[in-house]
Amino acid sequence: MHSPHHPDQKAPIPVETLLLAYRSGIFPMADNREDDEIFWVEPRERAIIPLEGLHVSKSLRKVLRSDRYHVTMDRDFEGVMHACAAPRPGHPESWISGRIVDSYTGLHRAGYAHSIECWDTQDDAPPRLVGGLYGVSFNRVFCGESMFSRADNASKVALCWLVACLNRAGYKVLDCQFMTDHLASMGAVEMPQKAYLKLVDGAQGMPQATLAQAFESFVNPASAGVDYSSPASSSEGTEGASSGGSPGKRIAQSLTQTS
Repeated sequence: MHSPHHPDQKAPIPVETLLLAYRSGIFPMADNREDDEIFWVEPRERAIIPLEGLHVSKSLRKVLRSDRYHVTMDRDFEGVMHACAAPRPGHPESWISGRIVDSYTGLHRAGYAHSIECWDTQDDAPPRLVGGLYGVSFNRVFCGESMFSRADNASKVALCWLVACLNRAGYKVLDCQFMTDHLASMGAVEMPQKAYLKLVDGAQGMPQATLAQAFESFVNPASAGVDYSSPASSSEGTEGASSGGSPGKRIAQSLTQTS
Protein backbone atom coordinates (compact mmCIF):
# COMPACT_ATOMS: atom_id res chain seq x y z
CA MET A 1 0.00 0.00 0.00
CA HIS A 2 1.78 3.12 -1.18
CA SER A 3 1.02 6.78 -0.68
CA PRO A 4 0.30 8.70 -3.89
CA HIS A 5 3.23 10.57 -5.37
CA HIS A 6 2.67 13.92 -7.03
CA PRO A 7 5.23 15.46 -9.40
CA ASP A 8 5.64 18.44 -7.07
CA GLN A 9 5.62 16.46 -3.80
CA LYS A 10 8.65 17.22 -1.70
CA ALA A 11 11.21 14.52 -1.08
CA PRO A 12 10.95 12.40 2.07
CA ILE A 13 12.83 13.56 5.16
CA PRO A 14 16.23 11.79 5.14
CA VAL A 15 16.67 8.93 7.61
CA GLU A 16 19.67 10.62 9.22
CA THR A 17 17.69 13.83 9.78
CA LEU A 18 14.82 11.98 11.42
CA LEU A 19 17.11 10.02 13.72
CA LEU A 20 18.99 13.16 14.78
CA ALA A 21 15.66 14.84 15.53
CA TYR A 22 14.41 11.96 17.68
CA ARG A 23 17.66 11.77 19.61
CA SER A 24 17.23 15.51 20.26
CA GLY A 25 13.64 15.09 21.47
CA ILE A 26 11.88 16.60 18.46
CA PHE A 27 9.73 15.13 15.69
CA PRO A 28 7.97 16.27 12.49
CA MET A 29 4.27 16.82 11.85
CA ALA A 30 2.15 18.22 9.03
CA ASP A 31 -0.83 20.57 9.32
CA ASN A 32 -3.03 18.08 7.44
CA ARG A 33 -2.76 14.93 5.35
CA GLU A 34 -2.59 16.90 2.09
CA ASP A 35 0.20 19.25 3.18
CA ASP A 36 3.77 18.59 1.99
CA GLU A 37 5.22 21.10 4.44
CA ILE A 38 6.35 19.79 7.81
CA PHE A 39 7.13 21.53 11.07
CA TRP A 40 9.25 20.32 13.97
CA VAL A 41 7.69 19.84 17.38
CA GLU A 42 9.36 19.93 20.79
CA PRO A 43 6.67 19.43 23.46
CA ARG A 44 7.05 21.27 26.76
CA GLU A 45 5.49 18.29 28.50
CA ARG A 46 6.22 14.76 27.35
CA ALA A 47 4.05 11.69 27.90
CA ILE A 48 5.70 8.34 28.53
CA ILE A 49 4.44 4.94 29.61
CA PRO A 50 6.70 3.46 32.29
CA LEU A 51 7.58 0.01 30.93
CA GLU A 52 7.01 -1.54 34.35
CA GLY A 53 3.75 0.33 34.86
CA LEU A 54 1.36 -0.46 32.02
CA HIS A 55 -2.22 -0.61 33.29
CA VAL A 56 -3.92 -3.75 31.96
CA SER A 57 -7.51 -4.24 33.09
CA LYS A 58 -8.95 -7.66 33.86
CA SER A 59 -11.14 -7.44 30.76
CA LEU A 60 -8.12 -6.59 28.57
CA ARG A 61 -6.15 -9.50 30.05
CA LYS A 62 -9.05 -11.73 29.07
CA VAL A 63 -8.90 -10.40 25.49
CA LEU A 64 -5.14 -10.99 25.39
CA ARG A 65 -5.41 -14.57 26.66
CA SER A 66 -8.17 -15.35 24.18
CA ASP A 67 -5.97 -14.49 21.17
CA ARG A 68 -8.98 -12.77 19.64
CA TYR A 69 -6.67 -11.04 17.17
CA HIS A 70 -3.75 -12.45 15.23
CA VAL A 71 -0.85 -10.13 16.09
CA THR A 72 2.13 -9.50 13.79
CA MET A 73 5.12 -7.16 13.73
CA ASP A 74 6.28 -5.23 10.65
CA ARG A 75 3.96 -7.13 8.32
CA ASP A 76 2.15 -4.06 6.95
CA PHE A 77 3.93 -0.91 8.14
CA GLU A 78 2.46 1.36 5.46
CA GLY A 79 -1.00 -0.11 6.00
CA VAL A 80 -0.82 0.84 9.67
CA MET A 81 0.35 4.37 8.81
CA HIS A 82 -2.46 4.87 6.32
CA ALA A 83 -5.00 3.56 8.84
CA CYS A 84 -3.65 5.96 11.47
CA ALA A 85 -3.96 8.82 8.98
CA ALA A 86 -7.53 7.98 7.96
CA PRO A 87 -10.42 10.15 9.21
CA ARG A 88 -12.04 8.87 12.41
CA PRO A 89 -14.92 10.06 14.62
CA GLY A 90 -13.89 13.26 16.36
CA HIS A 91 -10.65 13.44 14.36
CA PRO A 92 -11.48 14.20 10.70
CA GLU A 93 -8.00 15.59 10.02
CA SER A 94 -4.55 14.08 10.49
CA TRP A 95 -0.97 15.28 10.85
CA ILE A 96 0.19 12.21 8.89
CA SER A 97 0.66 13.46 5.32
CA GLY A 98 1.86 11.57 2.27
CA ARG A 99 5.33 12.99 2.81
CA ILE A 100 5.26 11.83 6.44
CA VAL A 101 4.24 8.33 5.30
CA ASP A 102 7.08 8.23 2.75
CA SER A 103 9.59 9.51 5.32
CA TYR A 104 8.73 6.93 7.98
CA THR A 105 8.54 4.16 5.42
CA GLY A 106 12.16 4.98 4.62
CA LEU A 107 12.95 4.85 8.33
CA HIS A 108 11.20 1.46 8.51
CA ARG A 109 13.21 0.09 5.59
CA ALA A 110 16.38 1.24 7.36
CA GLY A 111 15.33 -0.75 10.44
CA TYR A 112 14.47 2.18 12.73
CA ALA A 113 10.65 2.17 12.59
CA HIS A 114 8.32 -0.67 13.44
CA SER A 115 4.64 -1.54 13.41
CA ILE A 116 2.45 -3.97 15.31
CA GLU A 117 -0.68 -5.17 13.55
CA CYS A 118 -3.86 -6.79 14.86
CA TRP A 119 -5.76 -8.90 12.33
CA ASP A 120 -9.29 -10.25 12.47
CA THR A 121 -8.97 -13.83 11.22
CA GLN A 122 -12.43 -15.05 12.22
CA ASP A 123 -14.81 -16.60 9.73
CA ASP A 124 -13.57 -17.64 6.30
CA ALA A 125 -12.83 -14.12 5.10
CA PRO A 126 -9.26 -12.97 4.37
CA PRO A 127 -7.43 -11.48 7.39
CA ARG A 128 -8.55 -7.91 8.02
CA LEU A 129 -6.32 -5.25 9.62
CA VAL A 130 -8.37 -3.97 12.56
CA GLY A 131 -5.83 -2.26 14.79
CA GLY A 132 -2.21 -1.41 15.29
CA LEU A 133 0.47 1.13 16.06
CA TYR A 134 3.82 2.30 14.70
CA GLY A 135 6.81 4.14 16.07
CA VAL A 136 10.51 4.91 15.90
CA SER A 137 13.22 2.89 17.61
CA PHE A 138 16.75 4.00 18.47
CA ASN A 139 19.16 2.88 21.20
CA ARG A 140 16.85 1.59 23.98
CA VAL A 141 14.09 4.10 23.23
CA PHE A 142 10.83 3.53 21.38
CA CYS A 143 8.80 6.59 20.34
CA GLY A 144 5.19 5.63 19.71
CA GLU A 145 3.80 7.75 16.88
CA SER A 146 0.17 6.79 16.39
CA MET A 147 -2.30 3.94 16.83
CA PHE A 148 -5.70 3.04 15.44
CA SER A 149 -8.52 0.65 16.20
CA ARG A 150 -11.38 -0.63 14.05
CA ALA A 151 -12.44 -3.30 16.55
CA ASP A 152 -12.86 -3.47 20.32
CA ASN A 153 -9.54 -3.26 22.21
CA ALA A 154 -7.44 -3.80 19.06
CA SER A 155 -5.10 -0.83 19.65
CA LYS A 156 -4.81 -1.75 23.34
CA VAL A 157 -3.82 -5.30 22.40
CA ALA A 158 -1.14 -3.88 20.07
CA LEU A 159 0.16 -1.66 22.89
CA CYS A 160 0.32 -4.61 25.29
CA TRP A 161 2.35 -6.59 22.78
CA LEU A 162 4.67 -3.62 22.24
CA VAL A 163 5.32 -3.13 25.96
CA ALA A 164 5.92 -6.86 26.51
CA CYS A 165 8.42 -6.91 23.61
CA LEU A 166 10.17 -3.73 24.78
CA ASN A 167 10.59 -5.19 28.26
CA ARG A 168 11.90 -8.49 26.95
CA ALA A 169 14.34 -6.79 24.56
CA GLY A 170 15.74 -4.57 27.31
CA TYR A 171 14.38 -1.16 26.27
CA LYS A 172 14.20 1.64 28.85
CA VAL A 173 11.86 4.32 27.46
CA LEU A 174 8.46 4.26 25.75
CA ASP A 175 7.69 7.79 24.57
CA CYS A 176 4.06 8.67 23.76
CA GLN A 177 4.73 12.34 22.89
CA PHE A 178 1.38 13.91 23.92
CA MET A 179 -0.87 12.84 26.78
CA THR A 180 -4.41 11.66 25.95
CA ASP A 181 -7.17 10.20 28.12
CA HIS A 182 -6.65 6.87 26.35
CA LEU A 183 -2.93 6.81 27.18
CA ALA A 184 -3.54 7.98 30.75
CA SER A 185 -5.91 5.06 31.26
CA MET A 186 -3.08 2.73 30.22
CA GLY A 187 -0.62 4.22 32.73
CA ALA A 188 1.03 7.09 30.85
CA VAL A 189 2.55 9.92 32.88
CA GLU A 190 3.71 13.42 31.94
CA MET A 191 7.09 14.99 32.57
CA PRO A 192 8.94 18.14 31.46
CA GLN A 193 10.88 17.84 28.21
CA LYS A 194 14.15 18.28 30.11
CA ALA A 195 13.40 15.22 32.27
CA TYR A 196 12.46 13.24 29.16
CA LEU A 197 15.77 14.09 27.48
CA LYS A 198 17.58 12.87 30.59
CA LEU A 199 15.77 9.53 30.24
CA VAL A 200 16.76 9.34 26.57
CA ASP A 201 20.38 10.11 27.48
CA GLY A 202 20.30 7.29 30.03
CA ALA A 203 18.95 4.83 27.45
CA GLN A 204 21.93 4.92 25.12
CA GLY A 205 23.45 1.68 23.92
CA MET A 206 22.03 -1.34 22.20
CA PRO A 207 19.14 -3.40 23.63
CA GLN A 208 19.90 -6.99 24.60
CA ALA A 209 17.70 -8.27 21.76
CA THR A 210 15.94 -6.87 18.70
CA LEU A 211 12.21 -6.25 18.81
CA ALA A 212 11.80 -8.96 16.18
CA GLN A 213 13.61 -11.46 18.43
CA ALA A 214 11.51 -10.44 21.43
CA PHE A 215 8.32 -10.76 19.38
CA GLU A 216 9.32 -14.21 18.15
CA SER A 217 10.02 -15.34 21.71
CA PHE A 218 6.33 -14.83 22.51
CA VAL A 219 5.02 -16.31 19.26
CA ASN A 220 7.35 -19.30 19.06
CA PRO A 221 9.43 -19.63 22.24
CA ALA A 222 10.90 -23.00 21.24
CA SER A 223 12.61 -21.58 18.17
CA ALA A 224 13.59 -18.42 20.04
CA GLY A 225 15.39 -20.48 22.68
CA VAL A 226 13.36 -19.02 25.54
CA ASP A 227 12.58 -21.20 28.58
CA TYR A 228 9.00 -20.86 29.77
CA SER A 229 9.09 -23.97 31.90
CA SER A 230 9.64 -22.20 35.22
CA PRO A 231 6.57 -21.89 37.46
CA ALA A 232 4.57 -18.74 36.94
CA SER A 233 4.93 -16.18 39.69
CA SER A 234 1.51 -14.62 39.29
CA SER A 235 -2.08 -15.39 40.14
CA GLU A 236 -2.59 -16.66 36.59
CA GLY A 237 -0.78 -19.85 37.54
CA THR A 238 1.30 -21.76 35.04
CA GLU A 239 -1.20 -21.45 32.19
CA GLY A 240 0.47 -19.44 29.47
CA ALA A 241 3.87 -19.71 31.09
CA SER A 242 4.69 -23.04 29.47
CA SER A 243 5.90 -23.28 25.91
CA GLY A 244 2.57 -24.92 25.07
CA GLY A 245 0.58 -21.81 25.97
CA SER A 246 -0.74 -19.40 23.40
CA PRO A 247 1.08 -16.18 22.44
CA GLY A 248 -1.62 -14.03 24.04
CA LYS A 249 -1.36 -15.95 27.31
CA ARG A 250 2.40 -15.45 27.32
CA ILE A 251 1.94 -11.70 26.76
CA ALA A 252 -0.59 -11.48 29.61
CA GLN A 253 1.76 -13.48 31.84
CA SER A 254 4.68 -11.20 31.03
CA LEU A 255 2.68 -8.06 31.81
CA THR A 256 1.43 -9.54 35.10
CA GLN A 257 5.01 -10.00 36.21
CA THR A 258 6.07 -6.45 35.33
CA SER A 259 3.04 -4.33 36.25
